[in-house]
Amino acid sequence: MNGQGALGAAKRLCALALAFALAACASTTTTGIRIKERDFQALERAMASHIDVLASEEFAGRRPGTDGERKTLDYMRGEMERAGLVSGTNDPAHPWFAPVKLASVTGGSSEIEFVKGRRKVKLDPAQAAAFTDRRRGLLEGGELLFVGFEGERVPDDMIRGRVVVMLSEPGISPGRRAQLRRAEPAAVLTVVGDAATIAELRDSRSRERLVLEEDGPDGLDLFVTDEAMSAALGEKAWLALLEEAVEGQAGEGFTPRVLDQRINIDARSNRREVPSHNFIARLPGTDSSAGAILLLAHWDHFGTCGPEDAADRLCNGAVDNASGIALMMELAKRLKRGKPLVRDVYVLGTTAEEWGLLGARAFAEEPPIPLESFVAAFNFDTVAIGPRGSPVGFIGQGMTPLDPFVLQAIADAKREVAPSELTEPFLQRQDGWALLQRDVPAILLSNAFGDAARFEAFLEGDYHQASDEPGEIELGGSVDDLLLHELLIRRLADPKVYP
Repeated sequence: MNGQGALGAAKRLCALALAFALAACASTTTTGIRIKERDFQALERAMASHIDVLASEEFAGRRPGTDGERKTLDYMRGEMERAGLVSGTNDPAHPWFAPVKLASVTGGSSEIEFVKGRRKVKLDPAQAAAFTDRRRGLLEGGELLFVGFEGERVPDDMIRGRVVVMLSEPGISPGRRAQLRRAEPAAVLTVVGDAATIAELRDSRSRERLVLEEDGPDGLDLFVTDEAMSAALGEKAWLALLEEAVEGQAGEGFTPRVLDQRINIDARSNRREVPSHNFIARLPGTDSSAGAILLLAHWDHFGTCGPEDAADRLCNGAVDNASGIALMMELAKRLKRGKPLVRDVYVLGTTAEEWGLLGARAFAEEPPIPLESFVAAFNFDTVAIGPRGSPVGFIGQGMTPLDPFVLQAIADAKREVAPSELTEPFLQRQDGWALLQRDVPAILLSNAFGDAARFEAFLEGDYHQASDEPGEIELGGSVDDLLLHELLIRRLADPKVYP
């Protein structure tokens, strides 16, 4: 979460203190949502029906920019319009569907050259690769900054405009690259172990990926083997840098070093436009000036993504994330059928979550109302995992003023909070993160994290595979989640309870 400095932190602390006091008052007069068994089962059947449609062969895996997208958006509009919701785009030219400009990037080639005076060392393509999401990324005479194993502790002004050279660490490098990228370097160069890693990276980048069409300055990513770095800088100089980095990692102090070499980079890719859309509906409240609550779930999946020799290559995306869309739509219907809410409720179906929260990021850039108008946001992702009565995973706990209301609602629903160890790794891997970074109070509450064994079995089995398809899907925990959110949203939609 990027925050807004000391003033923003102080405001959040004050809001959190006020929220705890108000929640204590509200809890004396509200209890959990009561529902008859037949109505509970009816919700399970309704969600299963949505999943059967959205994850059907006809919808072809819901890949952005395809006929599957059009069918998905039309289905969601039909469901929400019949329920009495209206378009939430606030754009008469684009009702219901807010355009999101994506680009498809595949393949490419690159040349990397180190320069010191008149000496030039051109790296072997088997030992080095550069990638860009643009058609061409070109850098001449880039200044090199060696940061070793460092990331966020390196001053931004030292990174900005330079080619940052970092050493790879399994499981840590992606996050460190993202940290460095935020300081706007000319490129990030990651030193990897061997040529096999370069080959794997080239193979991965040869497959289509989606990016936002207008996604800031060109981000050059370089990967160079240890052997190639030694050849380019000289074995003695490179070993000295490695020794400094290791000593720094051991706590003996490390100072980033500007190298006496320069680097030339020429990276190319194949790129085409992919028009896509976010789905936005609105349940009007009695006072639109009182702020709004946001429900969101990503509608997209991968389309055809199985191995070329597989009998079934279609990744239907039943649990991930037809189940989240199903829960969100049925929740919106219950909110519409019940007592009118004071605040508006927006229903957002995001595109291209699977490629880096792209739809959520686009929404945050161009929201239908000012972002500060959203007093709370609830994300629904991969919800059909746990059975009825499962504990609740709470992603975003401790990061918004919503905590006391959430914890009280969980207690009133007679459920428990799942261990944070299960949820912490997923904070930045779900759409709510794109909103949290813009100071929108966004959280994810889900049964999926209530049973570590079940969740891990899904991740190791059907997750992002052709086997994630309709059938015998557990929905008891999903209905529990729906009712929990209904209870919580009815409280938060009242400015007298949650200013």
